[in-house]
Amino acid sequence: MSTRGERFRAAYLVRAPRLIAFLARLFGVLTLLDAFAPNALHGFRPVTRLVRILPDPGTAAAAATVAVGAMILLRVAAGLRKRKRVAWRVAVVVTSVLVAAHILKGRHIGSSLLFLALLILLITARSRFTAKSDPGSRWAAVRALAQILIVALSYGLALLYVYPRFITGHPSLGDRLREVFLGLVGVQGPVEMRRDLFDDVFHATMFGFGLLIVAVVFLVVLRPPEPVARLSEDDEERLRVLLGKHGHRDSLGYFALRRDKAVIWSATGKAAVAYRVVQGVALASGDPIGDPEAWPGAISAFADMVADYGWTPAVVGCSETGATVYRRECGLTAIELGDEAIIEVPEFTLDGRSMRGVRQACGRAERVGYQLQVRRMSDVSVAEVHELAVASAAWRDAETERGFSMALSRVGDRQDPDCVLVTAHLDGALRGILHFVPWGGDGLSLDLMRRDRSADNGLNELMIVSVIRAAEQLGVRRISLNFAVFRDAIERGERIGAGPILRAWRAVLLFASRWWQIESLYRFNVKFRPVWEPRFLSFPATRDLPRIAIAALEAEAFLVRPKFLRRRIDRTPDVL
Repeated sequence: MSTRGERFRAAYLVRAPRLIAFLARLFGVLTLLDAFAPNALHGFRPVTRLVRILPDPGTAAAAATVAVGAMILLRVAAGLRKRKRVAWRVAVVVTSVLVAAHILKGRHIGSSLLFLALLILLITARSRFTAKSDPGSRWAAVRALAQILIVALSYGLALLYVYPRFITGHPSLGDRLREVFLGLVGVQGPVEMRRDLFDDVFHATMFGFGLLIVAVVFLVVLRPPEPVARLSEDDEERLRVLLGKHGHRDSLGYFALRRDKAVIWSATGKAAVAYRVVQGVALASGDPIGDPEAWPGAISAFADMVADYGWTPAVVGCSETGATVYRRECGLTAIELGDEAIIEVPEFTLDGRSMRGVRQACGRAERVGYQLQVRRMSDVSVAEVHELAVASAAWRDAETERGFSMALSRVGDRQDPDCVLVTAHLDGALRGILHFVPWGGDGLSLDLMRRDRSADNGLNELMIVSVIRAAEQLGVRRISLNFAVFRDAIERGERIGAGPILRAWRAVLLFASRWWQIESLYRFNVKFRPVWEPRFLSFPATRDLPRIAIAALEAEAFLVRPKFLRRRIDRTPDVL
């Protein structure tokens, strides 16, 4: 019996966070219905009954209390599902108050039992709620509380001083302050009002400020931690050592040196995982860096960190080997995200009917008179690097530089002397740029491809062919081009005999290509008859995919937050 009981308890503890989060979310939804459709629930009015312990500030205030309480409850539910300790504490306090309120009233036994059951579940499963919160959230909550409180205090005192004819007598500053503070919780203070309309407006607005303070503080405290990812000089140096030994294993390995990524190391220091946290999702990119035998240690450290903070783990662009190890060590499921186009230089040729399109494109650009140079970045002057930066920014389609998993996001840094630059000039003016990062000692991976919008068609093809022609001089045997998202679906969906589901999925991808270069990148890559290497997205469960997709699109800068939000995030302290 004891063994069976232990198994039952272990199974319960595993499922408890989701069960409790579901119940909290259910109560939150019911409470929202109670706020906006009070007759729909036939007596289920938990927050309204709690408000009635205090003097009733009016129907509108009571409805506002219900709505704010529902939002807090729903936000707490999200934190409970992530096993947040602070969400557990808030839920215990709120549920205890609700249970006590119903017991004091001595009625509504059904609602009392529901909240009591939730409280028992919370207490018995307390050992499961261990995820840390961002310390920055606490200070952000204090700042938000202080700011709104100052505004509320200033507004309340202004009303009481600007309209003295609506107030009985001459109350002191202390009485006026007490009136404002008591108004925040919906209680009448020591100041007597002469007119009912002014009384109603004053107390309704002050009580609204009080609800706003509660809502904002709870939402800020319970928000997902999002530390600013920064690559320290020590981490960068250690990564470069690992890339020198094992960089040939993954064409995306060098992109771990982006300085807006963080790194977590295995205990031995022989492997590392590069990641960034976006919207509560810990996004790793590519395979772990370093010795494959040490990958499990780095992935385990990554999994432990994710569990500590209640983040959702995801890996963008890992290889089949990487996806296999992530599944074994973290239990992550994998789906094919797309294919990477790789040119094997010794086998590449422009001859043959299949290469006719590339051959003609290059011929057109060469006849126009473009002059191309292929160099290592160590041979590029500082003045030319500045010119490249200005031109690249001018030719960029979006305001924000895109890229996360397959972009370095810098050109000309003196720490990257082995990168390869291809430039195209016409009549002395720069018209096109290609930038490649090292892929081990004998490979290159495309980082940046930009050209002047007025440049002739075929220039990009000519620049790629030029670096292939210079490959022997550079000691390069393989070149990784652009990543083709969902390449297999686009290719198979246009074949004769493709099923309706595959054709429909292809139609969705073509529609999305109006904003994101899905089809165009595939069409460009396939011209070179590359070897296709599949890349995968690893994730915990299907229900996490929408959130992971949004986080990945934001990390790649396809979705961009407003500037004021980006500034606030940039000030968030790093908690790692």
